[in-house]
Amino acid sequence: MSHLLNNKNLIGINSIGRIGKLFLWNQLIEKHFGGAVINIGRTAGQKLEDIVQSLETDTTYGSLYHFLYGHACSGKRFEIVDYDEAIIACDGFLIKFLMKERNPLYINWKKENVGIVVDCTGQFTDPTISADNSKGSLRGHLEGGAEKIILSAPFKIKDKSLKMPDDSIMAVYGINHLNYNPAVHQIISAASCTTTCLSHMMKPLLEHKETSKILTASMSTIHAATNTQSVLDTTPKAGASDLRKNRSVLNNVIISTTGAAKALEFVMPEIQSIGFMADSVRIPTNSVSLIILNLTFNSGLNAKGEAIINKKLINSLYEQASEGPQKDLLYFTEKQNTSADFLGFKAAAIIEGCETHTRTGFLPLKADMLSQFGISHNKDINLPVTHAKIFGWYDNEFGSYVNCLSRLAIYIDKKC
Repeated sequence: MSHLLNNKNLIGINSIGRIGKLFLWNQLIEKHFGGAVINIGRTAGQKLEDIVQSLETDTTYGSLYHFLYGHACSGKRFEIVDYDEAIIACDGFLIKFLMKERNPLYINWKKENVGIVVDCTGQFTDPTISADNSKGSLRGHLEGGAEKIILSAPFKIKDKSLKMPDDSIMAVYGINHLNYNPAVHQIISAASCTTTCLSHMMKPLLEHKETSKILTASMSTIHAATNTQSVLDTTPKAGASDLRKNRSVLNNVIISTTGAAKALEFVMPEIQSIGFMADSVRIPTNSVSLIILNLTFNSGLNAKGEAIINKKLINSLYEQASEGPQKDLLYFTEKQNTSADFLGFKAAAIIEGCETHTRTGFLPLKADMLSQFGISHNKDINLPVTHAKIFGWYDNEFGSYVNCLSRLAIYIDKKC
């Protein structure tokens, strides 16, 4: 029965955790690929029906069928097509499960007629590690016959003396995905959910003459819980440096770290000259997170002596971008929202314009102070500086990240 998949344009998914599962849900909506081959790498449950049930239900987003077709859905369901080959189908979309190999090197994607593999394990993030590494590697997928690998996480190069390989690129859809070169790039990182939102928040500002004059930048993401956290307090593993991740995710607000700002430098190289501080605060919610972006600008003054950079200007830039170059990726709203309003909302970033704030002050620069830096000036200067605070929502699972991940996969498939 596996011949059913032979003539299909198939997408491979390695791991069926949070992102892998929701990526599959997205493919059932988009229907760009003819089917999917999912490598679980182990047996799951007692029978094939157990895997089907895990795909059909979700605590965060509810029933798959309600999610796809609404609460008045016509009753379309997964059907088991072939028990022996572990093939199921939903509305004509075929899905095959592999349950033997965990090391990418031994997954025979070529045999399964898969060209693009989305690796959602979170385990293989270093593009410099060779395919034959005993612990596995992204490059193992290439040895198994895949043509392109998309990583659903940022690259993390462990050996700091090594540079990004020429055949690898970190890309956020709508930001720098056009830099993907099918003749060169084999391994593509889709960055992280927070980097995806942050880059779409920064893009309109960096492209405007006035707001591109950024002096300092920082962000905090008020982030929903993830599977890296403990349900109840646990004992840290040997060598653990962040003891807070072992505290109960259900009962705590937890200060943590994020690599979003560092990843942003790969996606938007102009950020390197600014310098970006970033942190994360984990909260006990299922999904939908919030970036609080703080920026300081070298602001000009208009003829009336008023700061050019203000709330009106910043919001107008976001509104214009949401209706123009970032349409369907950036959303602007003046309403007062809460996180639940954006569960499943398909936008990389949602700007809550009513909460945009700016304040302009003047930095006094004395003439004798300027001379210390080799600047000859006979008068004191008051330099106008504007601080801005901008709020951006994002559904860190399906709506923002998986939606952009899917659009990136479809773009790469079209370019192959």
